Amino acid sequence: MNRNFSRLFQVIRKETKYIIGLMSGTSLDGLDVALCAFTGSGTNTKVEVKHFITKPYTPEFRAQVKAVFSKKQVDLEQVCILNAFIGNYHAELVLACLQEWGMEPQEIDAIASHGQTIYHAPASQHQLPGMPNATLQIGDGDHLAVNTGILTLSDFRQKHVAAGGEGAPLAGYGDFILFAEQGKDRVLLNIGGISNFTFLPGSLDVARMFSTDIGPGNTLMDAYVQQQFPGKFYDADAQIALSGKYNQALVEALLNQTFFQLDFPKTTGPELFNLDYLKSALQQSAQEQLAAEDVLSSLNRFTAISIANAIKQSIANGNAELFISGGGMHNPLLLQNLEELLPGVQIRTTAELGILPDAKEAVLFATLANETLAGEAATFENSNKQMPAVQMGKISFPF
Repeated sequence: MNRNFSRLFQVIRKETKYIIGLMSGTSLDGLDVALCAFTGSGTNTKVEVKHFITKPYTPEFRAQVKAVFSKKQVDLEQVCILNAFIGNYHAELVLACLQEWGMEPQEIDAIASHGQTIYHAPASQHQLPGMPNATLQIGDGDHLAVNTGILTLSDFRQKHVAAGGEGAPLAGYGDFILFAEQGKDRVLLNIGGISNFTFLPGSLDVARMFSTDIGPGNTLMDAYVQQQFPGKFYDADAQIALSGKYNQALVEALLNQTFFQLDFPKTTGPELFNLDYLKSALQQSAQEQLAAEDVLSSLNRFTAISIANAIKQSIANGNAELFISGGGMHNPLLLQNLEELLPGVQIRTTAELGILPDAKEAVLFATLANETLAGEAATFENSNKQMPAVQMGKISFPF
């Protein structure tokens, strides 16, 4: 038998699988690397995070990605080159992690790589007649597999689109497998570049669960900081926003977007919520001379309101538990705003559910890989079109 297939079957049969989850989000802060030990599959899945680290990206790498990120017109040669380069770069970072952890590549059963999203184009956004939902992540899985010597699953979002979904968010699959619990309605909120949440019904009825984007998380705030405060990549500890005061007219203009009126589930990205969006809101609200600190405070408030409104819709009965993850959970002003806007709702982190909140997204993609290797798509067979019963990820062999 071909040795790649022989190795694949060995991995499938293993009682415990060691899978490295990789997540690189729209914030471009770095590569999240989570080494997970899995037993079982579907709702019987058990996972233990053995190691987790975020490998920060260099300013040069961020600049290279930003040159092709969320733009309708880019240098196609650069996209082509970056697809291979990112695969190689992520492989280097994985090998560096293994060395730090005192492990060898042969001890790892698989890598689950999200890749780097450079454009997200659901039909609701591009509105081109007859054209499908689409999304594009680069960072080739074959390069990862060959350079690490580890079986690699990548490009997860394409199967979701092919089966009728929008390619995002995919968190619902892993959230249901890892966090759903009989008798407890739960909301799993992730505040990354884009904020999203999964609603998990206590009935465990997959037809009632859904995962949806909410709107901007950190993406607008980070972009504005980088534009207005050279040398700063984000508003650390909300120091800048806390020195300002939000402007109600600007906040209302920022909220004046049809996306927020669309029913759940829905998806979006920096293709919509970007600095041009902010510029238009400043013009509409006649606040173009507003101090940068006040603009940032307004963006923070706007982000919190959009999240709070979505949460209120999903926990109308007030009984759901709310668990938070993602980079936005480290922004004290954002949390302060959320607590004010969601009175009576206790905001907890996924650490209480056994998964470090900063590691959650990487763990979720490792979970998707485990499902492809050992699970049954039937776990979601009664779900809706937004959660098609499919297994995701293309398999790249190392040899």
